Amino acid sequence: MFDQVLALQEQPHPSRSGKPGPAGVTLSLLTGVALTQIAAWPEALADAGTAAAGAAGCGAAPGPGRAEQGTAGTLVRVEPLKWWLLQSAGHLPAAVQPGNAGTVLDLSSARTLVQVSGPQAETLLNHFLPLDLRPAAFPEGSAASTAFHHTGVTLWRTGPAFILALPRSFAASLWELLAGSALQYGLKTRETTFSPAPGDQE
Repeated sequence: MFDQVLALQEQPHPSRSGKPGPAGVTLSLLTGVALTQIAAWPEALADAGTAAAGAAGCGAAPGPGRAEQGTAGTLVRVEPLKWWLLQSAGHLPAAVQPGNAGTVLDLSSARTLVQVSGPQAETLLNHFLPLDLRPAAFPEGSAASTAFHHTGVTLWRTGPAFILALPRSFAASLWELLAGSALQYGLKTRETTFSPAPGDQE
């Protein structure tokens, strides 16, 4: 049975704060996320990728630095030999079956997912992340592992928004940094149910 434990369960009450007018940034805690790591053995990378793509409903597994949207989930290439499969907990398909090509690990409670959206989303993230997030350099489907205040995080662009996967132990403090800096742009916070489809969070 799916039982995700969130580090921010009592943190993001729906609110509007900071600069008056339309909110420049919306921070959304994504709940109901099933996160599975698929790690390939080096000699069986292609077979593991085929299994991962099949579980996500993608035509092919994404290459390094890419995320791919499938019919059953989002697949993110987080390392040369690893993918993350993100699915809605209420609509889980059959379990990933990599066979002898690799291993799977449930990370659902090990990462906290935060969606950063709004017209000032890129600007806010660049207060903290050493990445060029302009659409020409980081278009939809781009993914990166990077550092946020000396903490390793994973980021990818989905539609007009970004999703940050924060390590559980640091999620509350990193959320506070994002929220505090976003006040200058006008901040809206909320909790929303994860959907793998871009821009389809409830």
